[in-house]
Amino acid sequence: MMTGRVGMIVWLYHLKHVKALRKYGNIHYVSKKMKYAVLYCDEDNSENIMRRLQKQRFTRRIDPSLLQEVPTHYKKKTENTNPTESASPSL
Repeated sequence: MMTGRVGMIVWLYHLKHVKALRKYGNIHYVSKKMKYAVLYCDEDNSENIMRRLQKQRFTRRIDPSLLQEVPTHYKKKTENTNPTESASPSL
């Protein structure tokens, strides 16, 4: 059975601790300039992993990913995009 995946942004003091994040989940991206890593883990263990990461000395803060809150169903674009054309009566 497939479990859901949850992303979290882990802000670090030093990038040398990125390898230590591997045991908590899959590392998707690491920003060297801003010193953060995007980490994906199972939805069932996400709260436990966030608590464990916050206790680590190398983490600055943990932010959950807000991707699930972003709507992904979009409305279809209508054919008539100019509103003035539909408002004027045709003579």
